[in-house]
Amino acid sequence: MRSRWHLRVNALVVAWLLAAATVAAAHRAVPVAGWLMVHLLLLGAVSTAILIWSAHFAEAVRRTPLPGGHRGQAVRLALHTAGALAVITGMLTTTWPVVVGGAVLVATVGLGHAATIVAQSRVAGGSLGVRLGGTTWYFVASAAALAVGAGLGATLAREDVAGAVAARLHLAHVTVMLLGWVGLTVVGTTVTLWPTMLRVRLAPDAAVASRHGLVVLGLGLLTVLAGAASAQRTVAGVGLVVYLLGLGRTSWPLAREARQRTPDTFASRSVGLAWCWFVLSVAAWAVAVLGADGWTGAQVRTGAVLAPLAVGFAAQVLVGALCHLGPMVLGGGPTAHRAARAVVERGSGARLVLVNGGLVLFALPAPSLVRVGASVLVLGALVASPVLLVRAAVVSRRLRALPTTGPAAMPPVELLAPPARPLGPALAATCALLVVVAGAVAADPAAAGLGSSAAGGAEATGRVVVVQVEAQDMRFVPASVEVAPGDALVLEVTNVDDTVHDLVLDSGASSGRLAAGATTRVEVGVVGRGVDGWCSVAGHRQMGMTFRVVVTGEDAAGDGGGAGAGSPGSPGSRAGDGGDGGASQGAAHGTGHGAGHDGASGGAAPAPTLTPGATPGPGHEPYDATLAPAPAGTHHRLTLRMQDLEREVAPGVTQTLWTFGGTAPGPALRGRVGDTFEITLVNDGSIGHSIDFHAGALAPDRPMRTIEPGERLTYTFTATRSGVWMYHCSTMPMSLHIANGMFGAVVIDPPDLPAVDREYLLVQSELYLGADGPDGAIADLAKIRAEQPDAVVFNGYPNQYDHAPLRARAGERVRLWVLDAGPSRASAFHVVGGQFDTVYLEGAYTLGGPGAPATTGGAQVLGLLPAQGGFVELVPPEAGHYPVVSHAMVDAERGAHGVLAVEEAP
Repeated sequence: MRSRWHLRVNALVVAWLLAAATVAAAHRAVPVAGWLMVHLLLLGAVSTAILIWSAHFAEAVRRTPLPGGHRGQAVRLALHTAGALAVITGMLTTTWPVVVGGAVLVATVGLGHAATIVAQSRVAGGSLGVRLGGTTWYFVASAAALAVGAGLGATLAREDVAGAVAARLHLAHVTVMLLGWVGLTVVGTTVTLWPTMLRVRLAPDAAVASRHGLVVLGLGLLTVLAGAASAQRTVAGVGLVVYLLGLGRTSWPLAREARQRTPDTFASRSVGLAWCWFVLSVAAWAVAVLGADGWTGAQVRTGAVLAPLAVGFAAQVLVGALCHLGPMVLGGGPTAHRAARAVVERGSGARLVLVNGGLVLFALPAPSLVRVGASVLVLGALVASPVLLVRAAVVSRRLRALPTTGPAAMPPVELLAPPARPLGPALAATCALLVVVAGAVAADPAAAGLGSSAAGGAEATGRVVVVQVEAQDMRFVPASVEVAPGDALVLEVTNVDDTVHDLVLDSGASSGRLAAGATTRVEVGVVGRGVDGWCSVAGHRQMGMTFRVVVTGEDAAGDGGGAGAGSPGSPGSRAGDGGDGGASQGAAHGTGHGAGHDGASGGAAPAPTLTPGATPGPGHEPYDATLAPAPAGTHHRLTLRMQDLEREVAPGVTQTLWTFGGTAPGPALRGRVGDTFEITLVNDGSIGHSIDFHAGALAPDRPMRTIEPGERLTYTFTATRSGVWMYHCSTMPMSLHIANGMFGAVVIDPPDLPAVDREYLLVQSELYLGADGPDGAIADLAKIRAEQPDAVVFNGYPNQYDHAPLRARAGERVRLWVLDAGPSRASAFHVVGGQFDTVYLEGAYTLGGPGAPATTGGAQVLGLLPAQGGFVELVPPEAGHYPVVSHAMVDAERGAHGVLAVEEAP
């Protein structure tokens, strides 16, 4: 019965693991996959395993069953699973009440688990003289930490939590969950599990070390919480140091036991390596927090240790424990046990090399392609363990089904073969890691520092020049540095802006992406020629984020072998060249977002072209221009996800758009004067974005700030005035973000707005296709700055309403709301064959309107500058096709053209 129980509940752990692996495999396409994978792994698989095996070990060391038995455990597991799913669902849908409900369930399970173990100790009379009965207090402390961590996580999920407060909450939440809930459980379990795995006697001082360790570890956790609560970062860092001392105290007996017998199974080696990652990660974490520049910097540096802790420690100790305990709980006698263990040992050396070697590559400041390839190998090696556990269960069941006597009772020889440990699989795994490194370097040599050398043939002088460089206000300060030929140059780059930047040099050296407040060193090496640098984040180079290394005696504006001749503002620069958004050297060197984000890719691909009047492709769905009435109520909530999506923007032409809500223009919002809008922004994109709602009047400092990928904020405003208001991304360069799709309309009805038969919303904007760039590139900033659009469109697509006309009937009153989103072209909105009897422009009627006196006057054009809006009304007198255009005719010919198809009245 016990074996069946553990088999069933461990199937739940395997299910969580496979879910985490599936999400990890999709991390390149799903922006939130990193966060989701961590929670599926830690809150799902690891936490479920902890609930199962801490109960098992509590019963084993105290030799007393837990109150409630398996039924009580099943209830706690069910509640935890429901709570974990609710937390994940609430975070994905940005529904905070759902997150809170899930966190309450998770915390309740933690407290209930702790209470059950405490009740067991009372039934058992303390430890009953059992030497290691005291280790169960680790499980009590860890379960209490789970409840605290759940509360901190729910608070952190609030949209209004930001800045240093969010950073402090994040540090406290991660510490309590990883070092408290997971860490304390693992330490308490390893006291007994480790010598069992090694098949050696318990170290004489193991029990004493575990008691001392629990006190020191608990003190360290409390100190970290105290530091976070009091905003004393140094105190929090000291807490991590204290925790590290507790790990040192508990590690000493484990090391003595390992000297008795070297770990010789996959399970023992996996757990041993996991323990090493645990100690090293905590040490690195303490150094990072103590050395950080403020709480935000501490949060950024904490992110660097999450992968070693989550994968190197938590995931690896989980699969190691499962591979040790799994064959035991399968039962079936010695033969079945031996066969099951032989299955889980298959490829053990290769799996260990791939997980730990791949994680080392991932943790190092390696090029992006190396880290991606390494993470794939780590994922595959981790997934192999649950797959082998399933196979072991099948083999064990086959053996249990064999007759007990006679020739048929002999199991197949291959099922009884001892686990072989040839060096071949481990060597093959090592070769796979080397192939990943070599392939990544070959694909992107500049990212590995193998680009054109900065030395330029100069002989090294032995001198080292260290220069402090700051990224601030879309500039590098200083913008240039002068060194003597042969000197070695080191740049200490600090991002003092509130958005992400990097510094890429044409020699191949790069700082990598730097979060706000982050600092790094760029080893330029020996300098013998001029070197150009820039920020490769989309549009930042064109905004002036350039840098120059000048060799003594060289003209700072000279070409120097770099990109100086094409730098912004130089006489040789032109639209479309490398200095102004065209073939950027960031793309040529493959430096992150520089490729494809500054318009060109080195001129290798022809520029996409538009065919005037072409029919949209069969998969094109026209943007629905119908404007729905204002919803009921006065408080409107909406979640806008900022996403990168490749969309067809013209017949046969695709573009990578940055979108609000998955469309360009973004979703139309509508309300009445006095309504409140609560907008939750979630950045699922690849770079930082922001939002500016013209419909609200409030200080822009906080709500309009740039949020980085994975972040969110809540923007609340009250509509105090009517009109057609624009919303858009206000991250610099703003023109690029708007032109690349980040805009939309907010319609606030004037009081007593009469009902009409039809209402449509048309948002005029411009397309700037990547010059000399591939199909699918983002907008070209050079064309934007030169005001040379490839198309002017209504609702994001040229001429789409020629092929999918707006509909009306003769004699019906049609209201056409119009917003000019720009970023640069004005609109002269006109309906050919129609006359406007009502014109509403920028918050006021200029013709007609409720209560206006009768007049013979009319209007032919609604004139709008960029960001202006209004509406017109007309009554088509007869059936026919009425072209809808911007009467700036060159723009109508560029695509600002549609049709109002009017049918006969019924």
